[in-house]
Amino acid sequence: MYAASLFHQKRMAPYFGCIVGRVANRIREGKFTLDGIEYSLPINNGPNSLHGGLKGFDKLIWEVAEHKQGDNPSITFKYRARDGEEGYPGDLSVTATYTLTSKTTLRLDMEAVPENKPTPVSLAQHTYWNLAGHNSGTILDHSAQIFAKHFTPVDPTQIPTGEIKPVEGTPFDFTTEKKIGTSIHEVGIGYDHNYVLDCGEEKSGLKHAVKLKDPVSLRVLDLWTNAPGLQFYTANYVNGIVGKGGAVYGKHSAVCLETQGFPNAVNQPNFPSIVVQPGGKYQHSMVYEFSVE
Repeated sequence: MYAASLFHQKRMAPYFGCIVGRVANRIREGKFTLDGIEYSLPINNGPNSLHGGLKGFDKLIWEVAEHKQGDNPSITFKYRARDGEEGYPGDLSVTATYTLTSKTTLRLDMEAVPENKPTPVSLAQHTYWNLAGHNSGTILDHSAQIFAKHFTPVDPTQIPTGEIKPVEGTPFDFTTEKKIGTSIHEVGIGYDHNYVLDCGEEKSGLKHAVKLKDPVSLRVLDLWTNAPGLQFYTANYVNGIVGKGGAVYGKHSAVCLETQGFPNAVNQPNFPSIVVQPGGKYQHSMVYEFSVE
């Protein structure tokens, strides 16, 4: 498993271990209109804006707001985004709390409160996972079960077309446990797609999003969330990144499980809205459960 510091490469930063925002994933051509006002964002991924822009939340220093010890230690980070920062409207107060709820369970709770203007908000946690170990090769033999019967197809620039299609009969079908490498050759350079979390069981208000398993160590990661979507990303653009202990991370050396609002939702009225009004609150929680089968 690895979630390290920030590295950059030609096409995009891998965003290792970061919280990304103000809006995770891609916004088409870096533009959206809200209350009759058109906003323009930095373009940093082909023709689109990705993960909050050139200096998104992943590249900023957050303050430690609270630190608790004891049986369930936690740490809370906070950041206040300014009106116009990276092109987004309104001041926004953001907190992220990581809690060890047990020896094998990590919880993350993210909140964001618009102070004076409506604004799109969709945060994602961008840790890369390799359950066999950070220097163990690719995750193509890992199995995944994604609790989604639908996904959002994309155009050549990775922007959703607006359709919501069944995964059945496609290489995107992970409704039952399947090796990641089984159909990956059928989806171009790899998976980088949003799944509609619509069939997982619920526990404590969170939906089962995905189960990831390494067949050698038998380590299992179960991820639960209240977000509507999951970006399943197989590290397609990671290439020659030098990490912990001098290990070199390459293509498909890990997988990201980014629970989120749907990509480009601010421009797709049929997607769940990511706009938060002043007086409202964005709340996004996830639980990572580790076990051995």
